[in-house]
Amino acid sequence: MSETQAVTILSRRFPGKRAFITGAASGLGRAIATELAAAGWQLGLLDVSAPRLAEAEAALRAAGAMPHTYAGDVADEASVATAVGDFVHRAGGLHVMVNNAGVAAAGPVETTPPSDWRWITGINLFGVVWGCQAAVPHLRAAGTGLVLNVASSAGFAAAPQMSAYNATKAAVISLTETLAAELEGTGIQASVAMPGFFSTHLLATMRAPDEQRAMAQRIMQSSGEDATSAARAILGAAASGRLHIVWPGKYRLAWRLKRLFP
Repeated sequence: MSETQAVTILSRRFPGKRAFITGAASGLGRAIATELAAAGWQLGLLDVSAPRLAEAEAALRAAGAMPHTYAGDVADEASVATAVGDFVHRAGGLHVMVNNAGVAAAGPVETTPPSDWRWITGINLFGVVWGCQAAVPHLRAAGTGLVLNVASSAGFAAAPQMSAYNATKAAVISLTETLAAELEGTGIQASVAMPGFFSTHLLATMRAPDEQRAMAQRIMQSSGEDATSAARAILGAAASGRLHIVWPGKYRLAWRLKRLFP
């Protein structure tokens, strides 16, 4: 499925074309925003970095889009609820919620500092929870919609030295599966994206010993994938109604084997 087909299908499913994206100022979030903006979607963009958010907004406006932007931390439930509520009021509704904001931490289980555990859990897990809680009531009122939560292949691969990151991403997978079951029959879809490594800005804020940071950088640089490719593939899979979205394709075998042979 091409990127044009993916967004076209999504637009046909949700002709009102209103989406809210967290972590939207860079990486995958910005790439998703760019794809949807090109198809005429109204966008609400939330990011903790006001300077990066302003840069993303300027680029989207230069391309003809008119996004609503919100500088805020997804770990703060009030900030998320207020931003989503304001966007719904201004845009006249909500059809797609993309809970994308995330950070990374690395290190052994026994030495990862408590502060890193609290930091990553607040963003990677609770940030998704608050996004779901803010969006789902509006989607229920409309009787249709999509909640797209971004986890990671780390959520099922469980590589060593990545305990905090792995645990939060596994939790997002479980959360999304639970939400999908709760939304069955409502007309609202829940999907979870589990991408592998691709070139992004995730490592810019990563909390990790130098050795783990360098290893992650090498893997990311050798992936051969970028945020635009990830955004197009993930939007295409979500448009087709898939609950579990594993990308790139080479990770799907690992996903299937892990579910069969834990």
